[in-house]
Amino acid sequence: MTSVDFSTTLGNSWFPSPIFTASGCASSGRELAQFFALHDIGGVVTKSVMNKARTGRQTPRMAETPSGMLNSIGLQGPGIDAFIAKDIPYLIEEKARIIVSIAGETIEEYSTLARKLRGVAGISAIEVNISCPNVENRGLVFACDADASRRVIDGVRRTIGGELPIIAKLSPDVTDLVSIAKGVVDAGADALSLINTVLGMVINLETMRPHLGGKTGGLSGPAIRPIAVRAVYQVHEAMPSVPILGMGGISSGRDALEFIAAGASAVSVGTASFGNPTALISIQKELKELLAIKGFTSLRDAVGFAHRDQAVD
Repeated sequence: MTSVDFSTTLGNSWFPSPIFTASGCASSGRELAQFFALHDIGGVVTKSVMNKARTGRQTPRMAETPSGMLNSIGLQGPGIDAFIAKDIPYLIEEKARIIVSIAGETIEEYSTLARKLRGVAGISAIEVNISCPNVENRGLVFACDADASRRVIDGVRRTIGGELPIIAKLSPDVTDLVSIAKGVVDAGADALSLINTVLGMVINLETMRPHLGGKTGGLSGPAIRPIAVRAVYQVHEAMPSVPILGMGGISSGRDALEFIAAGASAVSVGTASFGNPTALISIQKELKELLAIKGFTSLRDAVGFAHRDQAVD
């Protein structure tokens, strides 16, 4: 079987594997670390952290749906100071490659978070989750507004300089994802996370009311995979040199390869880990075997292959 160079890069950061956790699905890795060594995967993308501690939304927060689930957690977390004090040292001790996901309600909050992370050792990249409501603009989600998206990324870039790669996490709930992607790249993003969850709702027929405490929630799992693959394909076609961290319903090596062929340089696995805590390891093994079977000598050779004139056998 062909030997495969499985490494990848996001911005100026190198990773030995293209398989990452998805933000929000493994907190800071402690839950998954009892099933496998965190340094055995490409990296840990932490749950999005905000400046202050946050209790999250009212319950119920999750609902099972056909081929997926809805969640409405509300970015519950300890706040950036506790995160830096407790979670970063833990991940460094586990020899994990760390991508810190940050979220804010204002443009200034994102900059504040970036400022606090700027001097922290051991971080490989910052994922800027701009799929949050912008309290400065009547609750409009940052990632659904091109100007707001650019301003957030510009603020983070100005704050951290060129020290760390910035990965902008975008929402699929827009009419022109490519234009928003181009805007954040122009503003200083080195890579893109595609996609965040799709906004959805479940009605509880016992109460005849929305099931989730927050009414709406983010749909994840296999149900959104075709949407995510389409998003990755379209953005890669428009900006083939921009690395993409693809995600959305990946539960097998075949799913991961679909994202790679569409244009992702790496993939994140989230919902699959709830049913199978070792999913990342099996997906990683399957993907590497598939690449070898198809004759690829490196992951990089497979990135965006679906855009080429001839497909591999």
